[in-house]
Amino acid sequence: MSAPTAPTVPTAASPLPAPSLSGAGRPGSPDLLRSVFRQHAAGVAVITAQDDGRPVGFTATSLNSVSADPPLLSFTIGTGASSWPAVRDSEYLGVHILGEHQRELAGLFARSGADRFGPDTGWAVGAHGVPVLDGVLAWLVCRVVARVPAGEHRVIIAQAVVGDPAGEGRPLLYHQGRFNALRD
Repeated sequence: MSAPTAPTVPTAASPLPAPSLSGAGRPGSPDLLRSVFRQHAAGVAVITAQDDGRPVGFTATSLNSVSADPPLLSFTIGTGASSWPAVRDSEYLGVHILGEHQRELAGLFARSGADRFGPDTGWAVGAHGVPVLDGVLAWLVCRVVARVPAGEHRVIIAQAVVGDPAGEGRPLLYHQGRFNALRD
């Protein structure tokens, strides 16, 4: 004898279609990865270094906290990027968290061939000779501990040495291929 079954109770329909559980998606490709990550909002940072006495830098949206003890972070950089030789050869780097008031600065450091440290960019030489940008939400000077190959990129792992988290404002985000402000 089997136990009686509980009646099925209808539930409200979901306003969004359920994700496919069949595994029938698009095949893995660079385009698929880009399309998926356009849906992922990321914070915006500028990474800086010295290259034979001149400052260099680039916009990064791949910044991650790795460990609190020791204080490690990571980011990626393409080996074809103009800043790669400086990142490859530097012992120390600057990591700057941008605020929503710094869209133009993010765009400047993302643009190939731009004069990133021109007269409109406020910065000073920080610890270990690292360029430190003015007006950011937070910054760190970090010592590089590893450069891990990952396709045509390198994952840089660095340990925080000194920094300041006391900037004012709200973070700048990167989503759908654009720099965006948070909305309440």
